[in-house]
Amino acid sequence: MSNALLLTMTGVAILGVIVTITVWKIPPVIALLLGTIFLGLTTGVGAEGTTKAITAGFGEVMADIGLLVTFGVLMGSLLTLTDALRRLIELMLRVFGERSIPYVFAVSLSSLFTSIYSDVLLVLTAPLARRLGPRLGRHGKALMGGALTAGIEVGLVFVVPGVAALAVAGLLDVPLGQMFWYGLIVGLPTAVLTMLVFALLTPRALRWNPALDEIPDEEPAGGGAPASGAVLVRQETRAGLGVSLLPVVATLMLIALGALAGNLGWTSPVLGFVTDPVVAMFAGATASYLLTSRTHSRAEIHAAMGQGLSSCGPILVLSGISGSLGAVIEGSGLAKVLGGAFGSSFLPPLILVWLVAAVLHIALGSISVAAITAAGILAPLAGSLDTPLVFVALAAGSGALFLPHVSSNFFWMFQTMLGLSTRGTFKTHSLAMSLSSVISLPLILLLAAL
Repeated sequence: MSNALLLTMTGVAILGVIVTITVWKIPPVIALLLGTIFLGLTTGVGAEGTTKAITAGFGEVMADIGLLVTFGVLMGSLLTLTDALRRLIELMLRVFGERSIPYVFAVSLSSLFTSIYSDVLLVLTAPLARRLGPRLGRHGKALMGGALTAGIEVGLVFVVPGVAALAVAGLLDVPLGQMFWYGLIVGLPTAVLTMLVFALLTPRALRWNPALDEIPDEEPAGGGAPASGAVLVRQETRAGLGVSLLPVVATLMLIALGALAGNLGWTSPVLGFVTDPVVAMFAGATASYLLTSRTHSRAEIHAAMGQGLSSCGPILVLSGISGSLGAVIEGSGLAKVLGGAFGSSFLPPLILVWLVAAVLHIALGSISVAAITAAGILAPLAGSLDTPLVFVALAAGSGALFLPHVSSNFFWMFQTMLGLSTRGTFKTHSLAMSLSSVISLPLILLLAAL
């Protein structure tokens, strides 16, 4: 089969996936599998080869990320029961003051709470952001909206154990410790710079108008929150804040230690075992369970774990099918063709990776779906891009942040939870996330050039 025909069939398959999701409203999992089957049958892989590639690709991805994503989501679900998120923000609010609270939100959400699934994290933080917004003045709700976006979504794609970061790293065979360190190096500055730029744009460039951009609250602004700036918390028997955060911090430190040991050439069976990402994530999830079992009923814990498992299921299946797509691409010989196309382009490979993910996000409306699908497409040819795979993974995450709009279910959740109009949601969520995408790309390019 000619290269031109291979590229044409690939374009038809990807376009077909986009159309079936956006126009016919077919679930992404089904649409992606149909596109994978079509690509296999039309590019010479054959019926038997296509089914084998689908099975093998799915199994390889599940072996790489299945347990990691599961334990990460379970740890995040149990963390929600400890009230650690709200208590940490209260503490930072008292230390840094109310004017810094958008930056506090952006930094903490993008680094410490990435294990909590993005939809759940929005539900947990939006009421607090909505309450604190009026204290920041006329543009307070806009600033808090930008902070939630910069924190939640940047953490999701860059910082382990964010679900998208885990999935993309697994698809591209990026060591998890490496993904954690580089993701943190990119993610934290991206969150802070996004808020700085967003805060500068809000008063003038955005022309924020509360009458048009916000939906009035049903109760007076502040909702009865204490004037001192601290948010009331329930007085109950519970672990201290440091203890509540210990499972997450310890897990990340073990993963980071494993990456450091690998770079320094330290070899030890015990060290290798305890710093293995699967063991570290399992230990974190187990510690979270033991911690919450001291203060919550078994029914509450099981309910939280059930919700976590239900939220990670679609991500796991989608990641597996993206692996199937990658296996079909590799079996068809298309990887070499695409690798040559990338290599002959006048644009640097990482910018092309960013563009692939950005186009997929604009079309599909889901950050996770866009990042994972881009990684699945790029996985067979990642080695030919002449750049470390960790930067390919970060570039895919960066592109997947670009321009969320009405096709995203998170867009509508964000609007409802923050009390914004559609116009206001574009000005906050869409703009802040696009800023994060554009700001993170030069950081990734700079790191790759060092």
